[in-house]
Amino acid sequence: MGREAQGGEAGRLVALDRYDILDTPREEGFDRITRLTRRIFDVPMSTITLIDGHRQWFKARSGVEACETARGPALCNVAMREPRILVVPDARADARFCENPFVTGPPRIRFYAGVPLRTPDGHSIGTLCAMDTRPRAFCDGEAETLADLSQIVMGELELRRVAMTDSLTGVLSRRAFRDEGARALALALRYGHPLACIMVDLDHFKAVNDGYGHPAGDRVLSAMASACRRELRTSDAFGRVGGEEFAVLLPHTDLASAMMVAEKLRAAIAQLRVATPAGPLRVSASFGVAALDATVTELDGLLRNADAALYAAKAGGRDRCVAHGPSREPAHGPASGRRPAIRTRVLKAGWLSLEGGRTRVDCTVRSLSDEGAGLKVMDAGVIPETFELVIEADHFSRPCHVVLRADGHLDVAFR
Repeated sequence: MGREAQGGEAGRLVALDRYDILDTPREEGFDRITRLTRRIFDVPMSTITLIDGHRQWFKARSGVEACETARGPALCNVAMREPRILVVPDARADARFCENPFVTGPPRIRFYAGVPLRTPDGHSIGTLCAMDTRPRAFCDGEAETLADLSQIVMGELELRRVAMTDSLTGVLSRRAFRDEGARALALALRYGHPLACIMVDLDHFKAVNDGYGHPAGDRVLSAMASACRRELRTSDAFGRVGGEEFAVLLPHTDLASAMMVAEKLRAAIAQLRVATPAGPLRVSASFGVAALDATVTELDGLLRNADAALYAAKAGGRDRCVAHGPSREPAHGPASGRRPAIRTRVLKAGWLSLEGGRTRVDCTVRSLSDEGAGLKVMDAGVIPETFELVIEADHFSRPCHVVLRADGHLDVAFR
């Protein structure tokens, strides 16, 4: 625990970021552990929970519908700080949790047991937990078994760091894509040849899973990946970087040519008809395209530019391709005349100070420069246009205004 105490929350988030796992697709190795946890302890719910600055996100879940919830009231947020295990035999009889919204409302937790997921250097990044809607006891032997399972989770996390292929779609895993991208960028910078990146996000994919079921959603992802591979060169790197988000690196390709490739991919996806029990399902995707330029010195800068264009495509109505350019740079207004700032990829806890400090909304800072930031929040739609961004660990406080919002993401410029 010594190193955890020394690093504090900032050090914990740095340790979590090293695994590059937040918002990655479901993986059988982790799903198997939550299923096994349910069977061993005869409970209806189990999750592998990772906690960033503002939420608990479930890398694996069994018997739980939500894929993430706010961090504040989460029992896992308490369990994460325990030296070994948190056992709550009856949450309604426990003064710490009797009024907790996850106890009084869905999923109506009565029994909870959670073990911290601790990295080799002592940081707790989340939990493995078992939950029931009925109170129950939990003996020392069961606690040790859950602790052993948490060690298996950490072993899977370490193995995942070297995994190369996404098991569902057969494309590169996020880690492998980043490795390949770093090599491609280094070559492009060294020899001065063009390089472009395309970010692809399936439109309204949650509605597919909710309306047709997760097996249909998996078929959509697999069909989409196959359709894109048929349109790409063998020299292109194609990876799955999120649940329904993919990325393509195009060596020796300028922005205009990359836009033509993106349009080919968009058309190929629009032509798909995926079989479901309810009949053929049609899908579409949004595309953000960016090319290497003088402002990009690392892979994260290129990905961020493509991601900003992707958010613009989604905000503009989806099923379209948008190229990144100075007018779409989130840290500047279109008439600023200044060179775009390069943001650094980070994982920091922060909050938004609203209404003159009367309201606080937790956030996770995912990118940062002297002129703007990329933020994750639970609901971007309820955030006003202006607010104060606070990063307590950095003694940082800046007034901001929103320049782009999509789903749970905000791009802001500092005022």
